[in-house]
Amino acid sequence: MGINALYTEYFQKSKIFMYPLLDIKKGCCAVPEQTYVAWEGYIKPEDAKLVTVYPNRKDDEYKTFEKNVLLKHQRICDYTELNNEQLLITFEFTDMSDDWNHFINGRYSMIDVKIKRKILSFFNKNSANHVYMDSYLFPDKYFSLYASLLDTNEDILRNVGELCSKLDLERETLIAEVINLENKKILG
Repeated sequence: MGINALYTEYFQKSKIFMYPLLDIKKGCCAVPEQTYVAWEGYIKPEDAKLVTVYPNRKDDEYKTFEKNVLLKHQRICDYTELNNEQLLITFEFTDMSDDWNHFINGRYSMIDVKIKRKILSFFNKNSANHVYMDSYLFPDKYFSLYASLLDTNEDILRNVGELCSKLDLERETLIAEVINLENKKILG
């Protein structure tokens, strides 16, 4: 599968670049409704935490997943029941501060190659997402193609150095109130 058009709509960068690093298998019984790099009033982007919003499900399949995968995850640091419908699970990435900073600043190609490969392995090799992610993480192979699609000079793209826009902090910040502060738990 190749690239024949560019994404023009915004997509959640935290979900595409950071969530795959949690090693939670694709196709599991629950995926986050959304992910964020900040939570207004609680977490700033420089805290290197990924905030995930999960549906607050009560079924056995989900509860088993929550107990055995989410709550035992090595990166989990907070678990918060936001309301009756949603819960927030926050994961710590402070051990990857350089790569987190590259991510936050839109320098995806500068992320460590092992981490880039791990991100890329999350996506099916035959999917469009895989090819786009490859172009964002390893842009050198794609400058010519993007220059053609954008009808611009390849040198301009090489000077910019990235083929994916920087995250939009407004869209990557959760704005939500905890109904009951007793629901906020600091783990580990």
